[in-house]
Amino acid sequence: MSLHQDAARVLTEWPAPDAAQERLRRLYGDHLAAYPDGMWKACGDGHITASALVIDPDREQVLLTLHRKLRMWLQMGGHCEPDDATLAGAALREASEESGIAGLTLLPGGPVRLDRHQTPCAWHLDVQYAAVAPRGAVAAISHESLDLRWFGYDEVADVADESVRHLVTRTRALL
Repeated sequence: MSLHQDAARVLTEWPAPDAAQERLRRLYGDHLAAYPDGMWKACGDGHITASALVIDPDREQVLLTLHRKLRMWLQMGGHCEPDDATLAGAALREASEESGIAGLTLLPGGPVRLDRHQTPCAWHLDVQYAAVAPRGAVAAISHESLDLRWFGYDEVADVADESVRHLVTRTRALL
């Protein structure tokens, strides 16, 4: 199964939690149906991306990255790569690379939510997961970050945009 096929399957099977998320789920599916290259950065009309909100093992904080290019506090994530076999795997790879934490575990049940946003390269149709860090994990700043920091849930609203706030809220509801 190709990454494109896996993404289509994930989106078809994912039970959207509300009407707005259902609209995005359908939009993402339509995008994949229309664009055979819809998983890749080269697709100028937008592309599927994968991200993961990293949660501490006690499930009291989240790790955000101060994105080098966007200069915003965000969850870990980004473009899919040819070696990614699954969308969940792409999210886990991105989270591990950008956090420096090995041994992250995705929350069961598939994606947490979807978020569509404009970036300098194109529309990102982001499929957002959540991952729990192992006990004793130490984060390390990657070349894509200016900083990494753990934030309590109540602190996120002071530093992050609406997308990240919604991701944190939805993730907490699933914990």
